[in-house]
Amino acid sequence: MTRRFEGRRALVTGSSRGIGAGVAERLAAEGADVVLVARTLGAHATLLGSLEETAARIAKYGTKVEIVVADLTDEQQRDTVVPQAIEKIGGTIDILVNNAAAAIYAPLSEYPLRRRRVVFEANVHAPLDLMQAVIPGMVAQGFGWIVNVSSGTTKQWQGPPFTLIEPGTAMTVYGASKSALNRISNGMGAELYGAGVRVNTIEPRAAVLSEGARVLVGETIRPDQVESMEQMVEAVTALCDCDTEFTAQSCVSLDLIDDWSLIVRGLDAAELRNEEMT
Repeated sequence: MTRRFEGRRALVTGSSRGIGAGVAERLAAEGADVVLVARTLGAHATLLGSLEETAARIAKYGTKVEIVVADLTDEQQRDTVVPQAIEKIGGTIDILVNNAAAAIYAPLSEYPLRRRRVVFEANVHAPLDLMQAVIPGMVAQGFGWIVNVSSGTTKQWQGPPFTLIEPGTAMTVYGASKSALNRISNGMGAELYGAGVRVNTIEPRAAVLSEGARVLVGETIRPDQVESMEQMVEAVTALCDCDTEFTAQSCVSLDLIDDWSLIVRGLDAAELRNEEMT
């Protein structure tokens, strides 16, 4: 099997579980050294997954795996992430995947300022701070890939009348933060065009039922509204290896898979059997 990320150094946020853990595994399976970032180091009484569990799972691929524990909503903590990552992994970060996010759903007319600040710290300020921290090294070496995980909740309600699908307008603040992330990513990609650094966003076309998503919408979503973890990870990792001319784009997972004729593989990079693809 070709290890397309051989020799690359990647940093993946929110990699204690869900999409982040899946992306970290896929990158390691294809040869990347990976820095895992989240706030949950070990097993937690109420949270599924941890950095230690992800690290243990991907150790079998034989690449270097390091851990940085940080709450990305805390400015002081997130400022230490990239310096720690560079020191631990032994060099410049070549691939940054900003996956960590805060999804707090509540009626917009009652949404408290404290929660708004948490959402924007996690979904806007943290990704931008991490981008700013890795960009000097990427520009100096002449290449780099930044992938920011976005969301379909950026789309605006059309009406009146309005057909609201659960969780309805309760997702507005989250969607607004992801809209900001899309715009910042587009601007950063345009600003860095010609420097070899690609900056793109990717959102699922359907829901990816990670552990957190199952808690939020698992009871209300239909099977036809779901895409597999492997499909989302395939799209994300494709953007971790895209051409220099593909930048400042807002992509949709299943559309990208179709447009680029990608073969969806497992998190271990092995070709999936037919029954595993459904």
